Order: sequence, then C-alpha cells, then structure tokens
Amino acid sequence: MIELKPLSPATGLLPLDIGGVTLREAEMAALTLIAPYMGREAQLTEALEAAHGLGWPQAGETSASGAARLIWFGRKQAVLVGAAASAKLAAHAALTDQSDAWSCVVLEGAGARDVLARLAPLDMRDVAFPVGATARTEVFHMACSITRIEAQSWQIMGFRSMAKTLVHDLQVAMEGVAARAKPALT
Repeated sequence: MIELKPLSPATGLLPLDIGGVTLREAEMAALTLIAPYMGREAQLTEALEAAHGLGWPQAGETSASGAARLIWFGRKQAVLVGAAASAKLAAHAALTDQSDAWSCVVLEGAGARDVLARLAPLDMRDVAFPVGATARTEVFHMACSITRIEAQSWQIMGFRSMAKTLVHDLQVAMEGVAARAKPALT
C-alpha cells in the first residue's frame, strides 16, 4: 500500500543562499482569511483583540502579537497567520481556511530589497515600506502578497500552484543581484 505524505509547496526547492541573500520557506500551520460582516467591523476588532491580541489592520498594514500576525489582504479582508482563528470571530466575520492554498517564502539579507526591486512594482525604501507594511502586488507576473517582517526580511505569499515559478523568479533575481555585486575582472 502506498503511504501518502503531505509536502509543503516548495519541497525540494528551498532553501537558497545566493550572494548573501537567503530564500527559505516559511511554515504556514494555520492561515485564515477573515472578512467582517457588514456593520460588524467594530465588534470584530474587539473580538480579535480579546482572542488574539490583534487589531484590525488598515490598508497596507499588519498587526502582530507573538507568533500571530494579521495581514491586510484587500478591501475588508485580512489573513491571520501563525495562529488558529478563534471560533468567537465567526459571529462577526466570515472565516475561510486558506492553509493549503498559499505558498509562503521569506527573502532576507542585505540585498533582499534589490531582489524585490527587480520583480515587484513597489517602492521598497524604508520610508515608503517600513517594517509591518504589506501590499498585494505582482511579483514578476504573479499575484502575491509582500509583507516586510524585519529590516532586511520580507515574507512573500503566492498561490500554492505557482510555488515553483515563484522560487524560480526569485532565484533568477537573486543571481542577477549577486552578479552585479561581484567586482569587475581587470
């Protein structure tokens, strides 16, 4: 009898370390899309604070408490990462388990911003995209979510079915940035 084993979206593809920039897969044990019911936004915010210590994020922002992070994911939508959503939230919002739908990678290192600049049409400077900022955008040609989680660290979420393409595109950009950093031969 064949024994089936669950595989992460980037199994066998990561980690990569090129030119001082690292790309690794982030473990996504729980991922829940939260969309408040009309007129229930205030009650949802109270329930989130009580259950998870998180506030509802404004557009382009995140809210974090311990391992849990609430990421703005679009108009009146946020995704809860790192914690199972409390059942108490269901009275105020639609909760949709997205745990198997997304691939999540972390790009980090001194050249990570330069790698993203090759792929995403965003201003990644500190003043425009500080730690805690997030955006739904394109990474090369794929719809993704980019969240800055530390000074030189970005979380990139793309559709699970596109994980191999996401890793490939990031790898090519990492190689390009590393090649430019090498001293010229004389």
